[in-house]
Amino acid sequence: MSRLKLAVMISGRGSNLQALIDACADPAYPAEIILVLSNRPDAQGLARAATAGIPTRVIDHKEFADRTSFDREMTKAMETAETEMVCLAGFMRLLSDEFVDHWRDRMINIHPSLLPAFKGLDVQERVLARGARFAGCTVHYVRKEMDTGPIIVQAVVPVLPGDTPDVLAARVLEREHDIYPLAVRLIAEGRVAIDENDRAVIDGAVAQQGCLVNPVG
Repeated sequence: MSRLKLAVMISGRGSNLQALIDACADPAYPAEIILVLSNRPDAQGLARAATAGIPTRVIDHKEFADRTSFDREMTKAMETAETEMVCLAGFMRLLSDEFVDHWRDRMINIHPSLLPAFKGLDVQERVLARGARFAGCTVHYVRKEMDTGPIIVQAVVPVLPGDTPDVLAARVLEREHDIYPLAVRLIAEGRVAIDENDRAVIDGAVAQQGCLVNPVG
């Protein structure tokens, strides 16, 4: 079986990277991580990759004069490794239009909200401030505008009485670890297509039935 070759870009602890590492450890999983790339030499996720025997590369953005030259070096590293798809997993740098265009429909991201709601940073603080009854996470293809692009998979969690941003974020993160490997699998199996309206269409997709209500009484 030919496995889809992934490069994972990180800046921090790499918990979503670990979810992908765990999924790829199954020989039946249709993808493999061939490179972990970080813009920070102290990123904890680098140790996760090393433990799993995955090649790593640090390209420090501080060593480049501008975003474009930094992004070009990242592309060079990933193409040298024969990357077929890029997974952003907590990569905390804005990407140049050139980079996004180069990897169009070959780069995905995970965001801790139900996009298109609550784009950007400090998501769970804003969810709680607005009194939302549900939170969640989204895996999507990357486009030039931040936190946009065709949506592949989403998961929903309830907002509970007494939630703090950290507590809610931890509940959402658990679901992120479920849906990122799922999204990669769907793509690797050739089941995801982008239609003329720039939406992701999943072949054979089945949605869970039923309705969630919060609060229930």
